[in-house]
Formats: sequence, structure tokens, C-alpha cells
Amino acid sequence: MSDQHPRATTTLWRPTGPKELELVRELGGRAWPPRLPEQPIFYPVLDEDYAVRIARDWNVKHDGAGYVTRFEVDSEFLRRYPVRQAGGRTILELWVPAEELEEFNAHIVGEIEVVHAFS
Repeated sequence: MSDQHPRATTTLWRPTGPKELELVRELGGRAWPPRLPEQPIFYPVLDEDYAVRIARDWNVKHDGAGYVTRFEVDSEFLRRYPVRQAGGRTILELWVPAEELEEFNAHIVGEIEVVHAFS
């Protein structure tokens, strides 16, 4: 019998467009691609409805399609990122600096899954 406890995880959501989703799939569904130079921050969100609004209202308009992904991250690791309120009380994001994304990816538990698609 093992005395190891499973790691506590936090569920995060990320609205994304088709190009980024394709890169996630190329990474085996287990990591987010590096940010582009004009993207200094990676923004996962803490509320599914907020992610749906962005994917449906912004990604569809700009990319032709929008997706909401769900993934789990080691809760202990996430403590380093304060929750940012970007608007109303459910509009909550984490701001992960681009240079920390590789380490962030290493703390994803399981796969990044698509839970909603809009076109």
C-alpha cells in the first residue's frame, strides 16, 4: 500500500482559437505552446462561463471558431500566481509570464480537453 496522496489539482479553463488548439494537439494534448513575442502573458481562467463567453464572442469573430478547453494543474504550484479579477466577480484569471509557461506545462495533470466548440 502506498502512503503517497494524489496531488490536489485545480481546474482551469482556456478559451482558444483553432491555431492554438492545433498546437496543443501537436504537443500531445498535455502542454500549451510557447507564447508569441506579442503575448507576454498566458491567461488561463477560473470560470467556465467566462471562458465560454470569450471563445464564443471573441475567438469566433477573430478566428472563425472558438473552443473552451479544461485542464487540471497542481494546486500547490498555482499558489505562485495570484488570482486577477478582470471584471465582474466571476471574471477571474491567472497571469502566467510567458517565460514560465514551460514550467507551468510541467505541472499540468492529465490532458487538456476541449469541452465546448463554437463557429
